[in-house]
Amino acid sequence: MLASAIAQLAAEAPAEMLVVPIPLHRIKHAQRGFNQARALAREALNVLARSHPHWQLTLASSALMRLRATESQAGLTPHQRRANLRGAFSVTDPVAVKDKHTLLIDDIMTTGATARAAAQVLLRAGAASVWVATLARAQRMTGFHNSSADSMESVENVSSFEPVSSSGQLSSQGQRSSL
Repeated sequence: MLASAIAQLAAEAPAEMLVVPIPLHRIKHAQRGFNQARALAREALNVLARSHPHWQLTLASSALMRLRATESQAGLTPHQRRANLRGAFSVTDPVAVKDKHTLLIDDIMTTGATARAAAQVLLRAGAASVWVATLARAQRMTGFHNSSADSMESVENVSSFEPVSSSGQLSSQGQRSSL
């Protein structure tokens, strides 16, 4: 699914990219026993290696590190999400990402705060560009009335693949593929 979305942009995206899964903090990784973004990245790369052998995608699982455990993003406002992730990521080896086109992989994008925080760190470390691919994207739904909120988020059945500008802003021109 994710590989199909990424493959749609093979002609538009750089021919050589570092693939960087969004890291979990070491405590969260120990609790789960795996990183879902890394698993998604591995599977997508296996599929893409067969379907697009000319595309040079290199998994760089350790290029980005989560420095601190962050609060769960669920239930936080967009502003709170950005504040929660401020200073959460670091590039482990800036030389490895300098002048490289980078593809960030995550499981779901809600407000884009995680992708934005990680992309900004990669760009500050010298990455030539940052693209973001997610398995799913949450969309805000309005018109629901309950005691705690008058809007909620739902998960769209799409994978998304979006470039991030040099200012660290997610592009509104991202491509999506239905599952």
